[in-house]
Amino acid sequence: MQDANWAIVIPMANEEPDFEPFITKLKPALDASGGGRVFLIVDRVSRDNTLALCRSLEEKDRRFTAVWAPENRNVVDAYIRGYKEALNVNCRFIIEMDAGLSHDPASIPVFLRYLEGGYECVFGSRFIGGGSMGDSPWKRRWLSKTGTLLSNVLLGTILHDMTSGYQGFTREVVEKFVSYPLLSKAHFYQTEIRYLLRKRKSIEIPISYRAPSPRVSEKAVKNSLTTLLHYFILRITFRSPYL
Repeated sequence: MQDANWAIVIPMANEEPDFEPFITKLKPALDASGGGRVFLIVDRVSRDNTLALCRSLEEKDRRFTAVWAPENRNVVDAYIRGYKEALNVNCRFIIEMDAGLSHDPASIPVFLRYLEGGYECVFGSRFIGGGSMGDSPWKRRWLSKTGTLLSNVLLGTILHDMTSGYQGFTREVVEKFVSYPLLSKAHFYQTEIRYLLRKRKSIEIPISYRAPSPRVSEKAVKNSLTTLLHYFILRITFRSPYL
């Protein structure tokens, strides 16, 4: 497998309806930035034809790699597997994004520009000038804004958006958190990462987001609150971890 300067990690689950529109938007962003690889992570959550579509794309365009990961237990495992794949080809910078047109691939060159400019972490934000949540349902807006507020208050962070899943990192930073025992199993993962990396040189950039659904499972909410409480207790007892 050929080395790459940068890569994108994308968990893929039941993406068949939006697969072609998403890839059609993604390819121009790759062309504009050059030298990138895309790791499409598929596991047993996906019940449709997503894996076959990813493998077919890999055969046609060698920038794309389909990764079948049946051992994954949750979406966090999918992200971490993707990061490890990117590390294996010696990427300097790695961007994480969602499929299904939730995140606009046109922002990829902006992430790379800031990473190449010396930032260790570049976080996509929907709540700064130029950012938006498009036509996202009000419940998703409420969850995202409430999650950011609670996290900043309890964890002492100061970001405008603590829950966005569109972000980019240097290789050194990724090597730190892929080996860390993360507590998150679902949506709080991005918040946990931002908290652990709070001492790194970072910047927020505006992104446009389109949520496919307002649904967040009760199990995911419970895991988020439990993890938030864990780090809050560590913070008030002066045992706050950081990477």
